[in-house]
Amino acid sequence: MTNKYLSFVSDEHLMDSVKNFHNSYLEAKKGKTLKDFYKNKIDTIKLTFDSKFNKLNPEALIKSEIIRQIDKSVNNAVGNFHEDVLGGISGFTKGSKSGYDIKSEDNTLFAEIKNKHNTMSSSTAESVFQKLASLADNNKKSKCYWVQILAKKSFNELWKGEINKKEYSHSRVYKISGDQFYKLLTGKDSAFFELTQIIPKVISDYLRNKGELGDDRPNKDSAFEEIILNSQKNSRTILEQMTFDNYSYYLGFNNPEN
Repeated sequence: MTNKYLSFVSDEHLMDSVKNFHNSYLEAKKGKTLKDFYKNKIDTIKLTFDSKFNKLNPEALIKSEIIRQIDKSVNNAVGNFHEDVLGGISGFTKGSKSGYDIKSEDNTLFAEIKNKHNTMSSSTAESVFQKLASLADNNKKSKCYWVQILAKKSFNELWKGEINKKEYSHSRVYKISGDQFYKLLTGKDSAFFELTQIIPKVISDYLRNKGELGDDRPNKDSAFEEIILNSQKNSRTILEQMTFDNYSYYLGFNNPEN
């Protein structure tokens, strides 16, 4: 049977990949409680500058921070989406906490996938290189790739250079852009292009089948209401309350007079 969407993965697999991303997206958009909101410490000094320089009221300020947190989670989910899709190509499989994201079934290819080229710190880059080099050493016929889905240019080249002031190179460790990696696995120059073109239709079909073409807004966030109530109870501004919430264990903040 001819595929409806892409020639290199089945329609069912592509639809499942969209479903997995949608579930991650909905999870990221769930209404945030105060505990969720403060899971990663909030830089209230930066928020204070933002509020003054951009003339943002407290509600807009908190909403923008919630959107930023959601966006970070969604970016991570996009990388997982590509792993799902690529793992559906014949001859390849997705890793599951196995030290790689994608590998060939004959162990001649291993890959670490990052959605954006600039999301790795130097320490992370060093760790990724060492991991790929180890995979290459343990699989003598393999080539190992750091995949940058969203890169500054199209390339497929040896990964060598200085990381954390140390020289790194390996004869079978490469870095590669998303389009070139899709080409490598499918044999089709236009594979990544074809994916970008078909995604809107796949999403529409998925939502239609799921009966969810309607409202997909995030649930109401309780974090904002909780901050308002606490600020009123403690006679503080919203930013003051957020500052106390985030620095409560710092010197001076536990002073009863504050």
